[in-house]
Amino acid sequence: MEKRSSNYVQQMVIICALFFVFGFITWLNGTLIPFLQLACDLDEHQALFVTFAFYIAYAVFALPSSSILKKTGFKNGMALGLFVMAIGCVVFIPAAQQRNFTLFLTGLFIQGAGLALLQTASNPYAAIIGPMESAAQRISIMGICNKIAGALSPLVLSALVLSGANAVQEKINMVGITTNERTTLLNELAGKVIMPYIVLAVVLSLVAFLVKKSALPEIDTDKEETVETGTALPAKSSVFSYPHLVLGVICLFLYVGVEVMAGDVIGNYGRSMGMSLDETKYFTTFTLIAMLAGYIIGILTIPKFISQQTSLKLAAILGIAFTLGAYFTDGYTAVTFIALLGLANAPMWPAIFPLAINKLGRFTKTGSALLIMGIAGGAIIPQIYGHLKKDFGVANNMAFLICMLPAYIYIFYYAVRGYKAGLKDA
Repeated sequence: MEKRSSNYVQQMVIICALFFVFGFITWLNGTLIPFLQLACDLDEHQALFVTFAFYIAYAVFALPSSSILKKTGFKNGMALGLFVMAIGCVVFIPAAQQRNFTLFLTGLFIQGAGLALLQTASNPYAAIIGPMESAAQRISIMGICNKIAGALSPLVLSALVLSGANAVQEKINMVGITTNERTTLLNELAGKVIMPYIVLAVVLSLVAFLVKKSALPEIDTDKEETVETGTALPAKSSVFSYPHLVLGVICLFLYVGVEVMAGDVIGNYGRSMGMSLDETKYFTTFTLIAMLAGYIIGILTIPKFISQQTSLKLAAILGIAFTLGAYFTDGYTAVTFIALLGLANAPMWPAIFPLAINKLGRFTKTGSALLIMGIAGGAIIPQIYGHLKKDFGVANNMAFLICMLPAYIYIFYYAVRGYKAGLKDA
């Protein structure tokens, strides 16, 4: 029993480390948006392609990731995902040298592809290694590692690449500056991103090697799920025969969209109200600190005091309230409400993922891949927000409301009814 407990702790430590790694990479985007907007001379809508390139990779590579995992297993799949992410970081070197936005997007797309594989493996692993009723608690622990990394990464990258960015912006906007002087300033700014991403590539490669050599065991998910009596559930021929999964994929799509809006778009939201880049570059960290608090609350309360379904329901209600708060206020009050969305969003992934893959049996890997595809919501919803503002002239706060409110209403529905659709023993 002691050995089993020791193995469980070891597995948790390794998975926590992986969640830290992809949290650090994922939440760099909040800093990259204003950085690339300045360095590559983009408008706000173009800069939001940072999130599109990164998150759309999940939609493209999640199902192939499921096929890869069937051949490699969970552990080798995680190692491969980390190595692919390292390749994406290396692409940033020529992108910065040429100040080429397309290359930057290519690097982000490759990072997203690696993360699709990594998350397709690590999320169900975290859900399966212990009892299902405490899966949300385990994933909340993973979320803390993810969001600590996420809170640190904008601070680190901002200090390295956005230091003095306001001064650069003022200089390039000066009357009389020559084209050569402007190009030199922007080239120097773009070059600041090279060393951080070289370091990231080395660290990711090292972690991939360590995971490959670790004692992380494989888990058999290919057997049919059984109910508590020990009798097999009726065999199903398709992963789409599980309505709670299909509805969960939609739910995760919307959740990731609102999470990215609260974390990555908050800086641009502040800038649209006249706040300076020196102020807004830290706003993503505020959202992630709120998420961190939400994860801690989840660990302390789930499942001891409330179920993961109830936590999801309460989180959706908070999301609705904070979204309305941001709409009806402005300035720092509105930004505070958006940051507080991190608190509302924190319990969502830990609850949605295990509820959606519950009782999938041999379809667990494929179901996980479909859920990971839902992360593409982080690509689509910010683009809708950008189009509403740019192409339809919708006011900033109204565009935000249109993107966020329906998503939280659907998440509330999933917490009340959607998670048990088609489960006879629910």
